[in-house]
Amino acid sequence: MMDYEVSVQQLNDLLRDENGDFCMPSRNFDEVYPRILLGNKSVATNVKLLQQQGVTHILNAAEGESLMHVNTNAVFYADTGIIYQGIQANDTDHFDLSIYFEESTNFIEKALLYKGGRGKVYVHCQKGYSRSATLVIAYLMLRQKLDVQTALSTVREKREIGPNDGFLYQLCCLNKKLKEEEWS
Repeated sequence: MMDYEVSVQQLNDLLRDENGDFCMPSRNFDEVYPRILLGNKSVATNVKLLQQQGVTHILNAAEGESLMHVNTNAVFYADTGIIYQGIQANDTDHFDLSIYFEESTNFIEKALLYKGGRGKVYVHCQKGYSRSATLVIAYLMLRQKLDVQTALSTVREKREIGPNDGFLYQLCCLNKKLKEEEWS
């Protein structure tokens, strides 16, 4: 059995800038992978901007009514032609976001295949920094077959992100599981 352990510390090191700091996103949204936009609440609630960007699908990783959440739902996008999915996730170390990895990955995949592969998905949470970034990284691992460091670096190259340590640990566990399946 080979060792595929990647630590939360190793992932945190990849997230830091050249000064060793974590940075908040400098833009409201970024295209972090072809046709996958990652961003914040302000863009999620700006239907005109979403339509201008060609967004066909929205994955809200922070559905809910508290200050930590973004209060949109399928009704909010009802007359826009945008297909919506929401996850009521909290941005805390102890929240198990991994239970949504497969569901959110399937939604992103369907979005990208939409209209003959011309769909575009906007994945967001409140800041486009932790919850939504984690779900995009999980998608890259599950469907694009990237290891956790490569998936995280791919997103980080395009946007400042900072999944909390609990989410990073869940991505490390996913990485180990995928590597073990690959070699079994």
